[in-house]
Amino acid sequence: MAAKILVVDDEPDLELLIRQKFRRQIRAGDLSFAFARSGVEALRKLDEERDVELILTDINMPEMDGLTLLMRLGELDLVLKSVVVSAYGDMTNIRTAMNRGAADFLTKPIDLNDLEITVKKTLAQLETLKQAVREHDQLLALRHELDIAADIQRSILPRTFPAFPDRKDFDLYATMIPAREVGGDFYDFFLVDPDHLGLIVADVSGKGIPAALFMAMSRTLLKATALEGLPPAECLERVNRRLCLDNDSEMFVTVFYALLDTRSGDLAYANGGHNPPYLVRGGAVEALERTGDMVLGAFDTATYRAKHTRLAPGDRLVLYTDGVTEAMDPADALFGEERLCAYLRAADGVRPERLIGGIVEAVQRFAGDQPQSDDLTVLAVEYTPT
Repeated sequence: MAAKILVVDDEPDLELLIRQKFRRQIRAGDLSFAFARSGVEALRKLDEERDVELILTDINMPEMDGLTLLMRLGELDLVLKSVVVSAYGDMTNIRTAMNRGAADFLTKPIDLNDLEITVKKTLAQLETLKQAVREHDQLLALRHELDIAADIQRSILPRTFPAFPDRKDFDLYATMIPAREVGGDFYDFFLVDPDHLGLIVADVSGKGIPAALFMAMSRTLLKATALEGLPPAECLERVNRRLCLDNDSEMFVTVFYALLDTRSGDLAYANGGHNPPYLVRGGAVEALERTGDMVLGAFDTATYRAKHTRLAPGDRLVLYTDGVTEAMDPADALFGEERLCAYLRAADGVRPERLIGGIVEAVQRFAGDQPQSDDLTVLAVEYTPT
């Protein structure tokens, strides 16, 4: 596509000189020219022809001079460059022209070879500017899409608390803070039936949009399968087989899934390569027994073992992802399990919402100015049977 140049000059012979000098580029379709005799006529042509990329303008013209034209061009929403071609080559006019946005300044009588070099150079600068504008627009579009993706991701995680205001036999709270606009961590909780509460915390491999997409798929499969009433181990086995189908991205997810019997406090759970949650009982903190089982999405033949424990009234279960324990301070030291356990011991009797808020605050205080490197997710449930 030809680059269009608008020549603004009241000398009638200039058009003939320009067309003669650039005849080969015009015939080849590389350049096209339009002409105006004043700044007023130039603005009118720009209004009609929005594809002008370069303006060559004189200073001394009737109706509107070139310096005024430059000022008016700065008010227009156009991506173009301007070069002043004038007999007024004093420093005052040169400085004024450059301050009003001119890319270059040539003096008359025109050296046509110099003009050709200047046109080529200025159009190259303009292409660089246009590329920057395109990239900026693409980044804005991507930013908008990421904002939408973040809103969608937040919307699929339960965020209304208290989640079950009519239930007095348990209290729970959860949060997920992504390291980027969208994340790969997720949590979920739901009633499988009136007497069984499902609890899930998971962490997808990777970061960003791919992890967020795999997270959404994993969360949907897990919840749908769990709501069939399957025991946790069988639930993970079935979800693992489904995730392994056509998993060309070779992503995987660590999952802890527990089913709490709200009548007896019995907790059945299965663990697919995830951090074992902590059971907080009075001032004591202990990790649930590990199962040693595989992450989900890696091997379709993986099996998962069921484990059981029992919650007593007042016990709290804290599920988390490694965004908590692997948070780093400016010296690259890890927050670690010891600090988490120390906080949980000190927070004896604190309800789930304040407990989680305290964990997040402790991690952020420890990290200081260090950027968050991983998604941070915590879910806490307190067993409070009547």
